Amino acid sequence: MAPPENLFGALPVWVGAYVLSALAFTAAGIVLYQRAVRLILLGRPSIRFDQPLKRLVGALPSVFGQRKVLQSVSLRDRAGLAHFFIFWGFISFFLSYLIFIYGDSAWHPFSSKLLSPTGVKVFVWYLEVLVAAFLAVLAWAAARRWVARPRRLRFDLTQRPEAAVILLLIASLMVATLLAGAFHVAAGGTGPEAASPIGGAIGRLMAEAGLPRDIANGLHGLFWWLHLGIILGFAIYIPLSKHMHILGAPVSFFMRPLEPRGALSTPTDLETAEQFGASRVQDFTWKELLDGYACAVCGRCTEACPASLSGKILSPMHIVENLKEHLLETGPALAKGRDEQEAKPLLGRWVQPEAVWDCLTCGACVQECPVGVEHVQTIVDVRRHLVMDKAEMPDSARSALQSMEQRGHPWRGTTFTRTTWAEGLGVNTLAEHPQAGVLLWVGCTAALEKRSQAVARSMARVLQRAGVDFAILGDEEGCTGDPARRMGNEYLYQIMAKQNIETLRRYNVRKVLTLCPHCFNVMKNEYPHLGGLFEVVHYSEFVAELIGQGKLKPAVPVEAAVAYHDSCYLGRQNGVYDAPRRIASAIPGVRLVEMERRRERGFCCGAGGGHMWVEESRGTRVNHMRTGQFLETDADTVGVSCPFCLQMFTEGIGSKGLEGKKQARDLLEVLDESLGT
Repeated sequence: MAPPENLFGALPVWVGAYVLSALAFTAAGIVLYQRAVRLILLGRPSIRFDQPLKRLVGALPSVFGQRKVLQSVSLRDRAGLAHFFIFWGFISFFLSYLIFIYGDSAWHPFSSKLLSPTGVKVFVWYLEVLVAAFLAVLAWAAARRWVARPRRLRFDLTQRPEAAVILLLIASLMVATLLAGAFHVAAGGTGPEAASPIGGAIGRLMAEAGLPRDIANGLHGLFWWLHLGIILGFAIYIPLSKHMHILGAPVSFFMRPLEPRGALSTPTDLETAEQFGASRVQDFTWKELLDGYACAVCGRCTEACPASLSGKILSPMHIVENLKEHLLETGPALAKGRDEQEAKPLLGRWVQPEAVWDCLTCGACVQECPVGVEHVQTIVDVRRHLVMDKAEMPDSARSALQSMEQRGHPWRGTTFTRTTWAEGLGVNTLAEHPQAGVLLWVGCTAALEKRSQAVARSMARVLQRAGVDFAILGDEEGCTGDPARRMGNEYLYQIMAKQNIETLRRYNVRKVLTLCPHCFNVMKNEYPHLGGLFEVVHYSEFVAELIGQGKLKPAVPVEAAVAYHDSCYLGRQNGVYDAPRRIASAIPGVRLVEMERRRERGFCCGAGGGHMWVEESRGTRVNHMRTGQFLETDADTVGVSCPFCLQMFTEGIGSKGLEGKKQARDLLEVLDESLGT
């Protein structure tokens, strides 16, 4: 875009542009530091700078390819495409400012090396077409936000004026850019604008209509400076607004955890810590504080949250956003050595404990987040504080934790032992057969809950049919500690985990085969934090491999339409989607059906985050919602690969009065039937 000839009739226009830019960017830097950087650094250390090349390469598709944004694109939701367009439009205009404002490559002989004259014309054409497209997209975005109002935008109650400001600023910038070029042409200016498709045409029409050149020249200067002012105003406004995510999101993606999504952090200072979990600014890691600035306040996480959709008060977006508001409220004083958080607490003021207990830790929020926010870790850290520091928890959670402390498992009232399920099957314990190549980790639920014992028996028969040399721990097997960890009792978890690790080391166990995705996740991804390095496999992958090798040959037809349900801790948290489906597809007579919410977009059964034992606070039961989604298919059986899911669907089907017409079965049970064992 051609600049005015001079400033105040004497100084080159670039003097003014550079001085104003220096002032604006300095002000923006000060605001950014005061409002964000120094406050984020109040958080606890978190190792997020390791493997920098891997982090950089992994972040590029999400930052420049907008991968996480585009994952939500559908016929019903095209906002991701609009965001992708706006992002690359921003990049294009940013380059144009570097070239045409600060580089002056279109008119300065020295900078002509950057773009050839033809290249400049093509770029100007591209920018003008982009301006028109921008205005159309902005009009669509305004209608969508304030007229159509999708459900997830209704969560954005506090940001509507801010969204309007941003849309108006972008629209004003586009109009000012267009009119500056048009008045330049109307004033008799030459250069690439003269041949541009929109601004040039408008300018020629103005000239033909008799607009005096001196007026056109003055208006050109007015709109050129106006467009520069809007750009510089943006630089200052961004650190003050939710559009801080423009800066926060790339950092968030680079600092993402490199472990599987299902892994939580493991505190190493439980014996010496003065406070457990997090309730104050300084208790959270700096990455958890950064997440509030990376958040785009788009509501996608809350829209995907089963707790929110079932009428609970939890909104993952507001957990993250309100932590940021708490940081902005108390952080400046804390940075100066004054802690005002006792008078202005996070809990009860910005975050309600009920919302923290609503979380199923299913990871749907993290999956949907387009900017790399880690909601679940933050929520669990708050639970750790409530449980270990305050001893405040729902009665049902307290009961389950007490059972784990006293009995070594969360199932109160059970009369079964760890080996009751195996009676008559000829299954050895490791004490009897220490040379076994595979340890079958049965888990508390499959061993001690009556309905789930059938799954353990099917597992044993399947392994025997395949000739697998396996054994169990029997009474030496303890709870993995996963329920305690997800419910916030990190201390109890670490005690139980260390006991199990010691037992596995004593038997020199190398390969652990699990029935439960929760046992699978914690032993595979979190036991290594405590030194427990074992090969851990969920049965779905192990059995699918046996079928592929021909060691298992299902032959007896099982006439059933099976809708497979993806367990959160097997699927979304660990990426195991295909193996269970290969098992189902290998069984004669089984017709595999897919539910609408499946794979990465699967819907929690309602048992995650300790909710197998923790009662729901309000609204519809999550397992009833998921059962309803199963009933929307024409399947007669919902297939699962998790004992928690099995119980949740069994209860859900019963609540609908459909026992005998619909059923929940673990894939192992269906396979066992087809093998004729």
